[in-house]
Amino acid sequence: MKKITFVLLTILFLSNAAKADIKLPAIFSDNMMLQQQSNAAIWGWAKPASRVRIQPSWSKTDYTTQTDQSGKWLAKIPTPKSGGPYSITISDGKALKINNVLIGEVWVCSGQSNMEMPLKGCIGGPREDMMNTIVKSANPNIRFFTIPHKASLAPENDCIASWSESSPETALSFSAVAFYFGRLLNTILGVPVGLIHSSYGGSSIEAWMTPNALEGSGTVIPTQLTDVPTPNRMPAGLFNGMISPILGYGIQGAIWYQGESNQKDPFNYLSLFTSMVKDWRKQWGVGEFPFYYVQIAPFQYNSSTSAYLREAQLNAAKVIPNSAMVVNMDANSPDNIHPPVKIHVGERLAYFALSKIYGMKGIPCNSPSLVSMEVKGSIVELTFDAPKGTGLTSFGKDVKGFVIADSTRRFVRATATILANKIQVFAPQIVKPAAVRYAFDDVSPSEIFSLEGLPVSSFRTDDWK
Repeated sequence: MKKITFVLLTILFLSNAAKADIKLPAIFSDNMMLQQQSNAAIWGWAKPASRVRIQPSWSKTDYTTQTDQSGKWLAKIPTPKSGGPYSITISDGKALKINNVLIGEVWVCSGQSNMEMPLKGCIGGPREDMMNTIVKSANPNIRFFTIPHKASLAPENDCIASWSESSPETALSFSAVAFYFGRLLNTILGVPVGLIHSSYGGSSIEAWMTPNALEGSGTVIPTQLTDVPTPNRMPAGLFNGMISPILGYGIQGAIWYQGESNQKDPFNYLSLFTSMVKDWRKQWGVGEFPFYYVQIAPFQYNSSTSAYLREAQLNAAKVIPNSAMVVNMDANSPDNIHPPVKIHVGERLAYFALSKIYGMKGIPCNSPSLVSMEVKGSIVELTFDAPKGTGLTSFGKDVKGFVIADSTRRFVRATATILANKIQVFAPQIVKPAAVRYAFDDVSPSEIFSLEGLPVSSFRTDDWK
């Protein structure tokens, strides 16, 4: 009995001693990046009802906060303009120090496999220009944090991950889209860039949403993991396991590449996506941060519904505040759901940030989109919002992606003539045209671009079911 009592007392002592030490979630670790010129949230755990002191090396001010009854604490620390490296010392009597901290621009990068696809590529998804990118990837001013796959029934407060500097070794397995996005921001802005990568191949949008955001959608939230055959499509599961651990972390914005897993049910995607973005912003608590995303590329799904998913993504940019969409209709991979060229996607996302967030003028970032349709006899004239003086181009190639229909709703192939920022569409069989569609199928690529090379999205002028 004495031995048992001694063991129990020893365990109790060690347990209490452990509770007295500062504990931080993985997102606060050596090599971390904090958002510049913000009130950055820092949180963790310590002994209940104790005072915690935070000493950032960039400031002469010490910041204190109190733990709650569970030992959780949180403080908001003002950050300066970009720079570093700095350190942060956190203490409740026993100090813990975070080293090699940079201040810069922090972005969350999320979605499914086309966001997850690393620089080294994947089986069935080789990546172009891989070696050239990787050998030039060493850059201590670009930092990575990748959250491992995890679906959870309840919100997690931590994950198993760590920050790292960009190098051939770390960049090799990091998201290619996120890397190219961050590299261009770092190059143009000249400030450190932190990339928090949280994606899961094959995931549905429902998996990245909270139960509140899914309310009214008819989605059933599972109560047991055994109820879900595929964790990457478990409603709310990935939000709980892969977003919840970083909620509240100071960020500038988010980039998103997802939709392939929802293309069989495209007509609910607009409301789901809109709800998800609104809820993420509410949950994060750092304001209506920019949300830039990628339209899914043409691919032979054999479902005839992916064009409607692209349409939902196209319309989302019109209703989600502070959002924008990269058109990826020129991915040129109809037989590969993972287009190998990722640099265009990452850099097009960066164009939005440079223009809309960082105030750089003269950067064309929006693909031309349809403004109006006018029927002139048997000809349909489409007007686009391409800038005056630049207009549209097919780069000298024939445009074959248009179809036209009359009131019978039977579409036939049409010829198209580009006139500056207008396109005239005509088919001799259609005397009284009623609707036009462009590249509105699974695989047709974009044939029309802005003069800067940004492709036009697939679209339709009708709302026929």
